[in-house]
Amino acid sequence: MKILHTSDWHLGKRLENFQRIEEQAAVMNEICQVANEQKADAVLVAGDLFDTYNPSTEAVNLCYKTLKRLSCNGTRPIIVIAGNHDSPDRIETPDPLARECGIIFVGYPNTKIENFVLDSGLKLNFSEKGFIELSIPGNNSLLRIICTPYANEFRLKTFLDAENSEQELREVLAEKWQMLANNYCDENGVNVLLSHLFMIPKGERLPVEPDDEKPILHVGGAQAIYTENIPSQVQYVAMGHLHRMHRVGKTLPLAYYSGSPLSYSFAEADQRKYVLLVDAEPGKDASIREIELSSGKKLLRKRAESVDEAIEWLEQHYQCLVELTLVTDTFLTAGERKKLYAAHSGIVSIIPEVRNAKILSENQAKGIDLSRNMEELFIDFFTHERNQKPDAEILSLFKELLAVGE
Repeated sequence: MKILHTSDWHLGKRLENFQRIEEQAAVMNEICQVANEQKADAVLVAGDLFDTYNPSTEAVNLCYKTLKRLSCNGTRPIIVIAGNHDSPDRIETPDPLARECGIIFVGYPNTKIENFVLDSGLKLNFSEKGFIELSIPGNNSLLRIICTPYANEFRLKTFLDAENSEQELREVLAEKWQMLANNYCDENGVNVLLSHLFMIPKGERLPVEPDDEKPILHVGGAQAIYTENIPSQVQYVAMGHLHRMHRVGKTLPLAYYSGSPLSYSFAEADQRKYVLLVDAEPGKDASIREIELSSGKKLLRKRAESVDEAIEWLEQHYQCLVELTLVTDTFLTAGERKKLYAAHSGIVSIIPEVRNAKILSENQAKGIDLSRNMEELFIDFFTHERNQKPDAEILSLFKELLAVGE
């Protein structure tokens, strides 16, 4: 059985003022092509389909069209769980209609999916809270999936019927997973755990969450889960949340974050992006193949010593999105900024790195004097935020706004 693992699509996400929907459409098309070329029997989407609880119409349309294409008219099951960016209710809303296409949405850790059989031969044989078993057309092996979508610690314990509210989440999850595995995951099927949580080997340092990511590890969130909490019957663990593709730990079973299909922050600059193809059969260890994605613009960071050096580099990397750090003796002038932006349409931000310690100390030493007029305060604020004074056009706009307010 071949299983395609992907996650963290974040459809609708922007990078500052840059729309990414066209890049997202391109990479969704690429994922569909990979699934078909590799003849995947099933697709797992490990959470964060959308970037917000209320995604745009464009993002929703792209999501549903992609899932429909992946399902191959109901012959290939698609199992989708909610991530911490997703609204569980929104994720589950289309479930009755989606099931007719072989798409299964799981928004909550205690969701129970109704059994169904499609004309294609795809069949959901059995469902329990947090578990499904599928028969796939053209494949003699059963697919069993333990599903744990994201929820904060309190909700997870509630959903999993924890008797002791003080019991550690990882213990509650381990007990629930082990119970499901003992009851339903024997060697006559392929057994998978699908989740959107932090997972690490016990004793390792916590991984860094992506920039702009809603943190999971915080008060009221969900603590890290250890690889030792995975039931021994499970052959593969498909994780979502972290945007860098990587294996969790070095012991079996294989546990992977597939990562996001696009780089969504400059913390991911120069990262390669993947989907994972899992090859598994009952009673045997799974194997994994990393398939690199090529769609989308690269995110690059550049540090330049002069405007001319920056422009020369920008002209050589015109198809990327760029975070530019420019070393200067003084703050950048409006003319220099205009020249840089004219050289490259993909500059997301320009960060001046001022070498002149005197200018820096003078700027940082200024306090806020609320006795001054609004224009002077605005100039100070703008200078602090942008490391340069506002030009005449910006000041004129600010004065117009003041006049309207009056």
